[in-house]
This record gives sequence, structure tokens and C-alpha cells, in this order.
Amino acid sequence: MKTTISPFRVRRAVDTLQSGGLLAYPTEAVWGLGCDPDNSEALARLLQLKQRSPDKGLILVAASKEQLGPWLGELSREEWQRLGSQQAHPTSWIAPCSPDVHPLLSGGRTSLCVRVSTHPVVQQLCTAWAGPIVSTSANPSGRPPARSATRVRRYFAGAVDYCLAGALGGVTSVSEIRFLDSGEILRPSGTSVIRQQ
Repeated sequence: MKTTISPFRVRRAVDTLQSGGLLAYPTEAVWGLGCDPDNSEALARLLQLKQRSPDKGLILVAASKEQLGPWLGELSREEWQRLGSQQAHPTSWIAPCSPDVHPLLSGGRTSLCVRVSTHPVVQQLCTAWAGPIVSTSANPSGRPPARSATRVRRYFAGAVDYCLAGALGGVTSVSEIRFLDSGEILRPSGTSVIRQQ
């Protein structure tokens, strides 16, 4: 796996986010689509591009749990520790969210799905961006998630503003989803990537 991306490419990705654009980038198991989570127009465009229902919400991915802090509601000490803990498989957590979180992110709920990524490209991107970004699989809803930049381009034919090169993390299934308060599993780690929306 390519562990670092050139500063020029990372800068271009950050510029894309700052201008309200849509970004494709590699994650642990599949290619992701992202945007500035504070930009309502970008959020709406991303959902339209994926043909994804707004009530499903989106995931925020970050380089550290501290980056997620402003987006979350009050967490217990145990929940805060769990959010930053290393898991055997990439894990996204359903956590209480700040009342300021855009309803297109939360799906109109009082919770938000978040993940601290160990993928080097995501780490480098979120560090340069100085915060979390939206992360949803790069595919039209109901289609298999893209596992290459070529597939991203075939799916979206130029509708994505920038594709940040890099390798996937070698994980064969999408992230596990758990409730942060209880640790209960909502979606197990064995879920096939072809069912991800």
C-alpha cells in the first residue's frame, strides 16, 4: 500500500474540499466519496450523485478522535476512549451528535456515524484539511462499491471533481458499525463490500 501522497496532490484535494467540490479517495476496503461536511450544497450534490436517500445519513472520517469532537454531543469517558481505540477491523461508531450537525449528515437523527481511520491516505488528507470529511462508498446506490480509481471514473463520468490517488488498505469487507455507548454491533465486519450503499 502506498503510504504517503505527494503534498501537491494533498493540497489539490484540500482545495477541492474548500471550493465545495466532491473528492474520491481510497479507504481501508473501498474507494470513498467525500466533501466538506459543513457545505450543504456539497452534501446535497453528493447524495444526488450517489442516488442515496437523505434519511440514511453519512459517515464522517477523521485522522483522530479529537477532530471529531466538535461534531459530537456529550460523551462519557468510556465512550471517548472507545472512539479512539484500535479495533481488529475498521470500525465506525454511532454516537450522539452536536445539535449543529447538518441533517443531511445525520439523516435527521440525533446521532452521527463516525470513524477514526488508520488508512495513511485518509490520515494525511484529514490532517491537511484539519478536520473530518464525509466518507461514503464511491458507487451509485445498489451498485458494488468502487475498488479502483478507474471504476470511480466509470461510475461518475467526470462528476467527481478530484480523485486522490492511492491504494486501498487491503481490507476485504466494509467497516463494522457499532453503537458507541454499548459497543453493540449494528453491521458486522463480514458484510460484503458489494452490499454497501
